[in-house]
Amino acid sequence: MIEYAIGVDLGGTNLRAAAIDRSGKMLDKISEATNYQEGREAVLHDIVSAIQKMRDKIGPSGLAGIGVGVPGFIRMKEGFITGSNNLPYLENFPVRDEISRRLGTWVILENDANAAAMGEKWIGAGREVDDLVLLTLGTGIGGGIISGGRVLRGVVGMAGEPGHMTVVYNGNPCGCGNQGCLEKHASATAVTAMAHLLHLGQDLTSKDVADIAREDSENGEKARAIWRVVGESLGVALATLVNVFNFPLYLLSGGMLPAWEFFEPPMMRTLEQRSFTYRATKTETHVAQATLGNEAGLYGAAYLPWVEK
Repeated sequence: MIEYAIGVDLGGTNLRAAAIDRSGKMLDKISEATNYQEGREAVLHDIVSAIQKMRDKIGPSGLAGIGVGVPGFIRMKEGFITGSNNLPYLENFPVRDEISRRLGTWVILENDANAAAMGEKWIGAGREVDDLVLLTLGTGIGGGIISGGRVLRGVVGMAGEPGHMTVVYNGNPCGCGNQGCLEKHASATAVTAMAHLLHLGQDLTSKDVADIAREDSENGEKARAIWRVVGESLGVALATLVNVFNFPLYLLSGGMLPAWEFFEPPMMRTLEQRSFTYRATKTETHVAQATLGNEAGLYGAAYLPWVEK
């Protein structure tokens, strides 16, 4: 009998699921579009159907449990999703208990960035440590905190939201109601907004801005200035995190990593300037790129049933 767990990564338009054994070997994987426009029942059917296919293929007796990673805040006690712009049809609905009822299997619901952080801790860049912070750099900035080998969730599952840390006093307004949030100054959305203001082109992606930064031109200089702002903003955030947690590892992941060469130097310089804890513990405190890419959430979600037993 193979002991395994199933991890599910549910986005606004895509559903991915993977069966992974206790050693971290991926046994099977499914990726398909979700019928989110058809409503809650269609999405629940897709999730349950994907899991059933895997369970039937590998064998139901070895299934340790199911982890489901979703965008948004999770009220862990109730198993509800709240504050998810991508999954409004599942808001304040007992998703965890409904999936568990239909499958007759233990289900854990988790924020997708928390699941990614757990994946990196299990078999990714954080496998040698029990304490780490992951920042996910994309359209917005999410994150997850692993403390003592477990997800740090807070009182209602809303811990680990570094994207809404203030890094620029009275900076750009954010949809959360704050000003100067990290994701308004260091996300892919912020990069493309700055590129537009500097007339670097229309409909650019953060990768496009990274490519322009490699040019020996006036536009290249402007693009490098954008990445300097990104790096300094991330450095301010990391300095706060290092001072608060004194963890050994801080990981960055997501679609912004192709520009690492441009934002890493100002990021590390700002971190050293602003964190006395970092200056005192440089040999024990590391900032690095995550290694699992978009598979991290699948691995982390699958690992949860073993961790949460």
